[in-house]
Amino acid sequence: MATLHIEHPVTDFDLWKTAFDRFSEIRQQSGVRRHHIQRPVNDPAYVVIDLDFDTRDEAAAFLGFLQTKIWSSPENAPALAGAPQTKILEPVEDR
Repeated sequence: MATLHIEHPVTDFDLWKTAFDRFSEIRQQSGVRRHHIQRPVNDPAYVVIDLDFDTRDEAAAFLGFLQTKIWSSPENAPALAGAPQTKILEPVEDR
């Protein structure tokens, strides 16, 4: 399993969530098994997203899609503020 970890500020969480939800089918087709959305308790204008995939290659391919098709377009990412910080993570231990 691999996780694409994404963090970034948003200008409007509800607008961001609406845009995120529009791409549900594409996430599923791209191999996303499940997702987690979190916000820091002291910063509601910041989101942390974890997208779980079966493989590292699926996570990397989806990251490329986000960079070229989503984050580069104000229409597709209307509430994105600043450049997303990303990491592809693999589990080392899970208890």
